[in-house]
Amino acid sequence: MLVDREALRALADILAETGLTEIELAEGENRIRVVRAPAPVAPQPATVTVPAAVQQVPAAPASNEDEHPGIVPSPMVGVAYLTPDPASPPFVQDGAMVREGDTIMLVEAMKTFNQIKAPRSGKFVRYLVTSGEPVEFGAPLAIIE
Repeated sequence: MLVDREALRALADILAETGLTEIELAEGENRIRVVRAPAPVAPQPATVTVPAAVQQVPAAPASNEDEHPGIVPSPMVGVAYLTPDPASPPFVQDGAMVREGDTIMLVEAMKTFNQIKAPRSGKFVRYLVTSGEPVEFGAPLAIIE
């Protein structure tokens, strides 16, 4: 069988232009098949391992404030904001009296600002986070006595 190099080049060009991986041309009993192997893909690790030195770092001891009975925990993961906007004062000043349901701060999660309300009435002792600080679920946000 005589091979037409121009036909092979034309078929290879069609593969490259279209992104196909295989093309076949048949005329009577003659067939030309061009196959382009996909680029090899490096295997990705199934898991990420943490070095042993990092795994054995002891947790920081909890401060007395973290165990205070008046802790207001974060109900979600997000970013804490102590003011309604950057130019405004904090929602609550240290030492102020708050009533159950008063907004004491905001936690932004997925572009939504969620009001954090006082879970009980009492004296607002202080914030335990700074404005713009990331917080985890259950993290202590403030103390109300």
